Amino acid sequence: MPRLIIVSNRVAVPGTEAPRQAGGLAVAVDAALKQRDGIWFGWSGRVAENGAAPQPTVVRRQRRTFITLDLSSVDFQEYYNGFANRVLWPILHYRVDLAEFTSVELTGYLRVNALFANALCPFMQPDDVIWVHDYHLLSLAKELRALGHDNQIGFFLHIPCPSPDLLMVLPQHAETIGALTHYHLVGLQTEADADNLRRYFEIRHGIAGPSREAFEFGGSYVHVRTFPVAIDTAAYARVARNAVKSRLATGVRDSLGDRRLILGVDRLDYSKGIPDRIRAFGHFLDTQPNWLGRVTFLQITPKSRAEVPEYAAIDRTVSTIVGQINGRHGEAAWTPIRYVNRFYSRASLAGLLRSAHIGLVMPLRDGMNLVAKEYVAAQDPDDPGVLVLSRFAGAAAELDGALIVNPHEIEAVAEAIGIALEMPLEERKERHARMFAHLMTNDVDRWAERFLSALAESRQRPGALRHSDAAPIGLSR
Repeated sequence: MPRLIIVSNRVAVPGTEAPRQAGGLAVAVDAALKQRDGIWFGWSGRVAENGAAPQPTVVRRQRRTFITLDLSSVDFQEYYNGFANRVLWPILHYRVDLAEFTSVELTGYLRVNALFANALCPFMQPDDVIWVHDYHLLSLAKELRALGHDNQIGFFLHIPCPSPDLLMVLPQHAETIGALTHYHLVGLQTEADADNLRRYFEIRHGIAGPSREAFEFGGSYVHVRTFPVAIDTAAYARVARNAVKSRLATGVRDSLGDRRLILGVDRLDYSKGIPDRIRAFGHFLDTQPNWLGRVTFLQITPKSRAEVPEYAAIDRTVSTIVGQINGRHGEAAWTPIRYVNRFYSRASLAGLLRSAHIGLVMPLRDGMNLVAKEYVAAQDPDDPGVLVLSRFAGAAAELDGALIVNPHEIEAVAEAIGIALEMPLEERKERHARMFAHLMTNDVDRWAERFLSALAESRQRPGALRHSDAAPIGLSR
């Protein structure tokens, strides 16, 4: 079996702080490397201040090798804070109005992609399979090809892919989105995302095959496929069963008394729709006063990218709305909304998710949103909670047992909260059972297997994947 090299912006090296920040990607990488020798390569998360050329740090753990690079402060600012998070992130999340482009930051982004390619070269072997992850490294394959590497290289985009007219808002988009043509396979979360990229390739004069899943550019082929990212369903369910007895979960339940718990868990980001959902909860209390004092909304929102002005602004907005609603409806013995800006471990969150009567997952746009899947996996099948899910999360294409809502419709979200709180046990159990069965069948191991199998075949049979492999995952009934 060929060796696998995973490349991502951040690397979760065992025994460091990195795993806590890697989230679902660490679980995905673990699934991909489970049955093979491999390397995980990327940024260490550290910023070097001395200006010296970064040297790779190599850590070996059993069959896995972790190779990390520090970034200079200039590279960190231009590549990460600049182009990746102030241009690519907003545009790919349909927020063109928040993109702030400079040619200096684009140059920094391309420079770091080249830096990664050059640093990876000494560790590569001709038959290695390379799997690149996410929007930070769109042009990595192009840089590796320029260095003479003909390896199988696949790419997976964890965040949304908007329509071609938005993709072409990116200045010099051919250098970033257009560089995806140097991969053998590009994986996306949903069929809508995949179709958007296919239409972009057609506009870029790619010659599409009959199924529109392969495009020829100058004699080379790039395949575009859907691979909805997954979780380790069985393992997460076990963690949740144990964590529900943890000090944190027990303490929260004790503090609630007999009140129902609504839970939101999101990184602080404008794509997550946190102000909208809080307004919706406020509207729910305004219009259904019979629930006053009987339900508490806990929103856990660790802060990130605090140095980016848009993130500081969203924090101020959320804090203001929370204060207004608590001031309007709160009592001495009851606070309607608890807003917490801190990190909790994966196990701690699993215990809280299992304790929640409603999981409120309301992104304005999300590639997948694994919290939705984790909420379903965490539930007690004999008394499950209800998932209220944004139609603009990729997970909505799979989790049809959720109450699917438009997060922009405050009144509709408020109504869904009421429906979820009143839903009979038998309906809750039926909805949960079919979603859980789907997540068990389509877990993270199958996700990794499907992608790597398709990548191998894209090289063996350019432009002609089997139809059975090309079919998107359907719901398990």
